[in-house]
Amino acid sequence: MNALAATSRNFRQAARILGLDSKLEKSLLIPFREIKVECTIPKDDGTLASYVGFRVQHDNARGPMKGGIRYHHEVDPDEVNALAQLMTWKTAVADIPYGGAKGGIGCSPSELSKSELERLTRVFTQKIHDLIGIHTDVPAPDMGTNAQTMAWILDEYSKFHGHSPAVVTGKPIDLGGSLGREAATGRGVIYATKSLLAEHGKSISGSTFVIQGFGNVGSWAARILHEEGGKVIAIGDITGAIKNPNGIDIPALIKHRSEGGAVKDFKGADPLDKDELLVHECDVLIPSALGGVLNRNNAANVKAKYIVEAANHPTDPEADEIFAKKGIPVLPDIYANAGGVTVSYFEWVQNIQGFMWDEEKVNMELHKYMRSAFNNIKAMCKTHDCNLRMGAFTLGVNRVARATLLRGWEA
Repeated sequence: MNALAATSRNFRQAARILGLDSKLEKSLLIPFREIKVECTIPKDDGTLASYVGFRVQHDNARGPMKGGIRYHHEVDPDEVNALAQLMTWKTAVADIPYGGAKGGIGCSPSELSKSELERLTRVFTQKIHDLIGIHTDVPAPDMGTNAQTMAWILDEYSKFHGHSPAVVTGKPIDLGGSLGREAATGRGVIYATKSLLAEHGKSISGSTFVIQGFGNVGSWAARILHEEGGKVIAIGDITGAIKNPNGIDIPALIKHRSEGGAVKDFKGADPLDKDELLVHECDVLIPSALGGVLNRNNAANVKAKYIVEAANHPTDPEADEIFAKKGIPVLPDIYANAGGVTVSYFEWVQNIQGFMWDEEKVNMELHKYMRSAFNNIKAMCKTHDCNLRMGAFTLGVNRVARATLLRGWEA
């Protein structure tokens, strides 16, 4: 089941539990605005090339729209729609004053030079500058984009609107980026995991963890677990997987990786079959790579006691049903990986105030937001007698629906 179908299905289930009016339900699903623009740039060899850029702005009932911009050769409108919608519910679950958006350009960033990427980013910004803004829509990095891309958008936007650091988040620190932003998603995953374990009388130290994916989120999550006395007993990425029942030495693995080594060649652990990783015995399984990795083919064999979704949509609905029968709690992506957008919100706040925080304050505020969201999800689970995923979806959808009704949506 693809991301759009799964998100819409979860939304409809939440709407049913909440007893939403069918007209309101339909209105909440339709995006506020979809933008599609042509971006033509001169390539380095003097020829012209055209790319299609777009932005889906899903909902702004609770505040400016927020979401990433991806540069990828198959930017699928359906998927972008799903991700924009997911951002609407995610920001509502985290209780930050935003709605959802998503966008991108259909291009292969690896095949473009740095100066071509810069020209493309600037042309895209020229085409959409009057449709984004500090109080309208605030983009951020996503697949194939980074802090440098945000710096170009900021510079181009400021030519039209004056110095506006709050128009994008995920910027370089020197241009108003926030401390703690790089580690934010991984750190948020750990705060979420702590809340879940505490609920069952457990803690990170003394628990065992398996992590799929060793990119930004997976490596930060592993690093923080290691610091707090958790045992990461298996890790895998696209190159392969490794295990060590006594716990992998994470700082050594990160050093090995930074020197250009592959995860699977790390000396301090034994090789593990990639397919075995997700069904490896552990207390907590953290998928932090691709979507759809837990499905009906492997869900029955999963031996973890808890699953924390650091990736977007790693669990198919069929796997969800199997986990429910087995009594494995799944902490949903819409809450578990909201640390990134929460610290993006902190960055936006700091830019608007013109007053920057130290990293300790960023992490302390993030902890507060993640803990409070967990308690609110648990309250929804209790009220509606549902699992954690529906607890999160009903919480998010209910907040957006209430804001929409209060604003007078039929007028």
